[in-house]
Amino acid sequence: MKMFQLDQLKTFAAVLDEGTLEAAARTLHVTPSAVSQRLKAMEDAAGQILLQRTNPARPTTAGEAVLRYARQLRQLEGDAQRELGGAAGSPSTPIPLVVNADSLATWFMAALASLPPEPGVTFELRREDEQHSTQFLRTGAVIAAVTANPEPVQGCSVEPLGALRYRAVASPGYVRHWLPGGPELVAGSTAPVVDFDRKDDLQGGFFRRMTGTALGAPRHYVPSSAEFAQAIRLGMGWGLLPEAECLPLLGSGELVELAPGHPVDVALYWQRWKIDSPALNQLTAAVRATAAHELRQPAPGPGSVRSA
Repeated sequence: MKMFQLDQLKTFAAVLDEGTLEAAARTLHVTPSAVSQRLKAMEDAAGQILLQRTNPARPTTAGEAVLRYARQLRQLEGDAQRELGGAAGSPSTPIPLVVNADSLATWFMAALASLPPEPGVTFELRREDEQHSTQFLRTGAVIAAVTANPEPVQGCSVEPLGALRYRAVASPGYVRHWLPGGPELVAGSTAPVVDFDRKDDLQGGFFRRMTGTALGAPRHYVPSSAEFAQAIRLGMGWGLLPEAECLPLLGSGELVELAPGHPVDVALYWQRWKIDSPALNQLTAAVRATAAHELRQPAPGPGSVRSA
């Protein structure tokens, strides 16, 4: 992409980071007119529209490729600046990552905390369902992701991390009221369920596998890991919780398991851009080590890392 100058690429990324041309101009300490002129020059050079002038601004399909390139250059520039000792007195650019909510709540923060403190290294975490997180890699919004998708996004490598194990649980009071025949799910049950959001099919998929029928029960939508678990503990509905959250409560009797012997394992993968970034390499090593300790691991086999 030699058609673009470095200040143009920085401007393009800033507009998408900040959402508007005016906000990007304030961040870059230039005028909105200068931002507009740089964007126009980029689109003239590319021969196509790169940016949707919406609020917030969004990249076109062609713009997504430009954004990935701009973010890669920014990451490499930050790495070089830190290695040369110039990061201490300059503002840091956070490393953008996308992680599913249950990983954030159970193990991923330990991976970040295990990294040695370095000036200029910060993170910007985005939360997204593990089935949908790779879209952020495709658009260039993030440089790495915890995802359930084993197929590498173009320009990325992927490696398995292990599986997050879930168990279907409910409160004792909920079981007494909604499942008087016993703590198990049956076809046609109208016992309320708790879903994380409208993308969450973990409970619905589990119900289909256990009963052979679709889940038609009333749903509560609680898009926060802590409040999701709290809703189940308070008897609002049944749901699947990671073992790290529910095993102590099952042991104390605060929760009841609805399908003993039928846990759900969600395989997780680490996808990252294929750039030689010391910060990204160090992060990958920390994620790999923490996942090996916290997630369920399959028998070792060859070919664990794949690329696109």
